[in-house]
Amino acid sequence: MYLAHPRPGSFNHALFDAVVAELRARGATVSAHDLCAEGFSPVLSAYETETVEAAPRAHDAQVSLHRAEVATLDALVFVHPNWWGMPPAVLTGWVQRVLAPGVAYKLGTADGEPAGLLRAGRALVLNTSDTPADREASEFGDPLHHIWSACVLPYVGVSDVRRFVFRTVTDSSGEERATWLARARQQAAALLA
Repeated sequence: MYLAHPRPGSFNHALFDAVVAELRARGATVSAHDLCAEGFSPVLSAYETETVEAAPRAHDAQVSLHRAEVATLDALVFVHPNWWGMPPAVLTGWVQRVLAPGVAYKLGTADGEPAGLLRAGRALVLNTSDTPADREASEFGDPLHHIWSACVLPYVGVSDVRRFVFRTVTDSSGEERATWLARARQQAAALLA
């Protein structure tokens, strides 16, 4: 599980904690990472920019740990806000640095189709947003849907991508948030089924 929100006490943190607790209560072994709290550096170095050849050994011990771990997971869970139609920089950097060639995918040529290498066949993405759903769809085309369901996860072999958006967070009530946390727990439980 990967959380990308810098502010402790945020609703993203509550979602993350609820899902971790639900999965563990159901007997799942959960590797839980709060990327901001762990100080994960999102900066991709020139050394790490290969796309066709297998990625060289990571110089960063944290990146090495995440690469080794992600290769063993049965499912992936991401929790993050929608910021400018993108995941926060820490998670974008994690994707670029960890889901590297030879780790998460294999690409024979620059114009070829990737072969996903991850064993995780399913993923759950939980997003928060302050943009109403109709505006998100009509004005922006739901860019996070495209990022996760078309670009990133299928590329690395994840065919079952489930995404849920909790909105609008800023003006939500405590009752709405409690309902959302229950829904996040239900989605986590369904991921194990």
